[in-house]
Amino acid sequence: MGLFKNEAIRNGSPFRTGALKGLADVEEVTFDWVSWYNNDRLHSFLGDVPPDEFEANYYAGKTGPSADEAANITAA
Repeated sequence: MGLFKNEAIRNGSPFRTGALKGLADVEEVTFDWVSWYNNDRLHSFLGDVPPDEFEANYYAGKTGPSADEAANITAA
């Protein structure tokens, strides 16, 4: 995607709900972006699954994408 400023702070960012009027607004947007970045974003190194899902799969004994998922990744 790009830099934090471009993803979270710019006008039209999906993390913003309105104008940033003060430090509290910037902190809220930053918290939302960090939460998304650490938990929900797709990560190519992890087989294009979110980190939370990868971790759950890891502890459930599934350490990587299935054969079908891997075939789709290579085909794309």
